[in-house]
This record gives sequence, structure tokens and C-alpha cells, in this order.
Amino acid sequence: MTATPDVDASRLASPDLLRSVFRRHAAGVAVITARGEHGPVGFTATSLSSVSAEPPMLSFGIGTGSSCWPTLSGATYVGVHLLGEHQRELAATFARSGADRFGPPTAWREGPEGVPVLDDVPAWLTCRITARVPAGDHRIVLAEVLRGHHAGPGRPLLYHQGRFTGLRD
Repeated sequence: MTATPDVDASRLASPDLLRSVFRRHAAGVAVITARGEHGPVGFTATSLSSVSAEPPMLSFGIGTGSSCWPTLSGATYVGVHLLGEHQRELAATFARSGADRFGPPTAWREGPEGVPVLDDVPAWLTCRITARVPAGDHRIVLAEVLRGHHAGPGRPLLYHQGRFTGLRD
């Protein structure tokens, strides 16, 4: 049976409408990191997208009110980490405001271009930021991929209906 959209029940655009719709959209979970003036910074992102194969480029969004934005607004390089379903707590830590994101139990080391690289992730990339595009209360960051590794452990972590979850077959 096919459900017919109820166009008469549609609502005008609002932040709540957008959030409600995107809660139904499953998204991969990444952590973006950068070297800051006062230590490493990082945040959980579900807006990561592949942009171009030639040259290899990606994008992600960050709110200008984020505690990481002052560092990202001037950073040259970022680390991009795809999280595995075994890393729900790590995703929650990097999503939580005021958390000590790089303190124990987070395991990381300095990687290429000085960016923090998280341990035990399925895949990571080091990227050079090429543009920051204004988009409402966010910026879309475009970055060229420089180096990476894709043979880490785990199946992908997803964000759906307001929670972190694993991929089901």
C-alpha cells in the first residue's frame, strides 16, 4: 500500500520543521578535528559529503555558534574521521558542549599537518580547507583531501531519530 502525502497538512518552513524532517534521514557520523591555538578542537558532524573526485574534495557544515568555529574559521587543515558503531560514546563526547573531548578515554595522536587523528576509527582523512561558504547560521567548509587511511575496524555509525545507531542488514 502506498501512502499519499498529505499536502494539506504541510507546514511552513521553520527550524523545527527542518529538524523533524532530518531526524528521519539516517546519516553517517564523523568527527572533525583541528589543531587550535590552545590545544586540539573537534566536533561531531552528520553533514559530511563527498564533493569531487578530481581533485578529491569533501564538505561539512559547522554552526558559527559552535565552540570549534573560532578555530575552524582560521584553520588551514582538518582531520575527518568516520566513526564505527563501536564508537557511540566517542560521538556523544564530541557532540556534547563543554566536554573534555580529547581527555581520557579519547585516544588520539598528532597526525599529518599537525591535525589530531583519533585512534580506532574505520577511516580518516587529513584535508586542507579551501573555502568557507556562508549558509545561514552555519558555514559549509570545503576541503581538499591530502592523506588518509581506510582500513580501520568496525561497521559505520549512523545518526537517526536523534540517536546513534548501527547499520542493520
